Amino acid sequence: MRTHVRWEAADLQQKLIRDILPRVSKPARYTGGELNSIKKNWDSSGVKMLLAFPDVYEVGMSHVGSKILYGLVNEKTNHLLERCYAPWPDMEAIMREEGIPLYSLESFQPIENFNIIGFSLQYELSLTNVLNMLDLGRIPVLAKDREAQHPIVIGG
Repeated sequence: MRTHVRWEAADLQQKLIRDILPRVSKPARYTGGELNSIKKNWDSSGVKMLLAFPDVYEVGMSHVGSKILYGLVNEKTNHLLERCYAPWPDMEAIMREEGIPLYSLESFQPIENFNIIGFSLQYELSLTNVLNMLDLGRIPVLAKDREAQHPIVIGG
């Protein structure tokens, strides 16, 4: 298992804004804060869930089912549901080079900090992106290699 820096969300956000996003095309796809996005308090939320879409932001953000699930969980429960999308190759290369883990758009939490990660699987060609996103998120790709501290990973 490779060693890595354990990022705090605020430090990760500052690093992205200051050093990473100026170097990529379409940096807005990695910043969150869109109209109707919901940011709940991380510490006071119940189960911390991540809805991961294995394609770029522009494709995944328009998925109606994801929007419905996102709204229901965040508005009707004390649980938290945040989002992340597969990065474009330019961002992925910089993330790997700089040791930046895949993170959620709402709180900039590394995805390894969530209790559950649910992948929205819409078409077969995106399945390899699931593996890539897990690797970028520092989560073992194979379930047998995960330990208790890793999130539960589901897909459908």
